[in-house]
Amino acid sequence: MDDDATDLRSRNRQATREAIGHAALRLAIERGPHGLALVRVNDIAEAAGVSSRTYNNYFSSRAEAICAFQADQSGRAGRALRSRPPGEPLDQAVVAAMVELYTDPEPDRAGLSMIMSTPELEGEALKAFTMAEGPLAEAIAARTGTDPARDLFPAVTAAAVAGAVRVAGRRWLEPGTTDSFATVLRRALSCVFRGGLSGEA
Repeated sequence: MDDDATDLRSRNRQATREAIGHAALRLAIERGPHGLALVRVNDIAEAAGVSSRTYNNYFSSRAEAICAFQADQSGRAGRALRSRPPGEPLDQAVVAAMVELYTDPEPDRAGLSMIMSTPELEGEALKAFTMAEGPLAEAIAARTGTDPARDLFPAVTAAAVAGAVRVAGRRWLEPGTTDSFATVLRRALSCVFRGGLSGEA
């Protein structure tokens, strides 16, 4: 019973966080190129159906709220890799896990464009990616049997994967790009493992 109640509270908190984040991003997009400067905390709270106090319990800045979806998504990177079949080669496992994670759903082009073209938002997104590197490195270490305390491979590979996702996002937003984000992301991730990285000493 206690576990069920704790799980329900956790789901409710996540639902509230997602509602605030979606409202913040939607308002910023609607208000144009300078949306971040034009959106106020009260506007976000009202659009999400919560009080300003509740908003402040979840986020310390508008940029953090707008980038909440990217932060939550990146935070699941380690878990996504751990969910892949144990015998799957590392490169295939990483590519499959990251493509599934970052393309379900397909990124919102307008939202991603705003984040990557606004320095404060891009910095917040970069922070989210950086925070994801630790859990991803641990998942890589577990899969390759390496010791992250002694071997640089898991941390370096995790950082390269996070970088590849960011590069894929920028490439996908370039004028004239017609490929799906999944296609661009696969190409970017394949660069990480070019040369046959395996984690072996």
